[in-house]
Amino acid sequence: MPKKTSWFHRFETDLAVGGFLAKRDLKRASKWTTFLISFVMLFTFLNLVVVSGILVGLIQGSFDQNRKFDTGDVIISPFQNTDVVNQSQQVIQIVQSVPSVQNYSYRYTKGGSVTADYRDVLLKDQKANSMGTTIAGIDPEKEDATTHLSSLLVEGDYLKPTDSDSVLLGSDLLATYNTNQFPGFSPITGVGIGSKVLITIGGSSKEFFVKGIVKSKINNVRNRAFIIESEFRKLAARDSLNVNEIAIVLNNTMTPDQAKQILIADGVGEYGRVQTSIEALPSFLIQVQDTFSILGNVISAIGLVVAAITIFIVIFVNAITRRRYIGILKGIGITPRAILVSYMWQALFYAIVGSLFGALVVFGFLKPYFDVHPINFPFSDGILVATVSGTAIRAGVLIFATVIAGYIPARMVIKQNTLDAILGR
Repeated sequence: MPKKTSWFHRFETDLAVGGFLAKRDLKRASKWTTFLISFVMLFTFLNLVVVSGILVGLIQGSFDQNRKFDTGDVIISPFQNTDVVNQSQQVIQIVQSVPSVQNYSYRYTKGGSVTADYRDVLLKDQKANSMGTTIAGIDPEKEDATTHLSSLLVEGDYLKPTDSDSVLLGSDLLATYNTNQFPGFSPITGVGIGSKVLITIGGSSKEFFVKGIVKSKINNVRNRAFIIESEFRKLAARDSLNVNEIAIVLNNTMTPDQAKQILIADGVGEYGRVQTSIEALPSFLIQVQDTFSILGNVISAIGLVVAAITIFIVIFVNAITRRRYIGILKGIGITPRAILVSYMWQALFYAIVGSLFGALVVFGFLKPYFDVHPINFPFSDGILVATVSGTAIRAGVLIFATVIAGYIPARMVIKQNTLDAILGR
């Protein structure tokens, strides 16, 4: 083995001596002081991870709900210049042949209206108790297996395949649930379970009983009226079996991007637009997530600066009050670099302890808690987004900033003349 260079040997010795001095200083330090500094590091770590994680999770919760209750992992929809997915039955056969497909649901959709009190004679200038919406024709069993629509019921019962005269109404259509009224927008009043409403598509209308009311934070659920597909096709005079949406849920054997590529390779891309749930989101939601991520990083950076200043002050005060001790160490032959390393070891200790406990709090308590009990925001169920790799990067940033914050004040004090330090001048 090659002989170590004198420079490397001195550096290795300084590290060892610095580690010994740091260990002795930490043992002799007040337990309360050590606890409080570690506590500051803990909350700085949590600020770095949790604040940005919740801000990003606020939008991520909306993404997850959109995938779970509307689009599935992959959704097939019409091209912009068409109203339906062409050759829908052939497309559905291709979807069924993909091994990773767990469930799928097809929907017929068209603009229409829901009207209550339709038998009343309107007075002059009196507005009908009606609201325009999207009417969706579904296979109730397939839809529930794919998007768990029945779990969103807040009143009444879910549709059965034989419910030819029943409708599920989204909560935003009803004044009972939608209190955000503004000029030009007035939900239907006086409608509940068992009420009769008139559904109109184009020039055709039919009476339906309100069987259930669904409430969700997804627009495509809370703003729609759901009837069984056979009644939709009659009401909309839809002769063909071409549908408007096909939502696909995958098992764990394939990613949405992989499934999308397989569907396109099998020719589905010729008949409709194939998108993953993320691609189907409105672009403004992606922009909001990016904005919140930047905002979280800014807030975290402020917390990081505060932690660095705290360590700077602690190390500086410690070194100033121990100038004579430092001078004596230098006088008996301990190199300034070894003394400097000892303070850096102490700063490193506080940062590592704070980061380890912070990671334990995040992954052992906060993340599991928010996964089970998401924050109830008006437009999403907010979760905590925290990955092991992202957390490790933030921990590294905290450790680096803390070590630098310990290095600077220690170097300022150690540079003082040895004799002046011993004499306290």
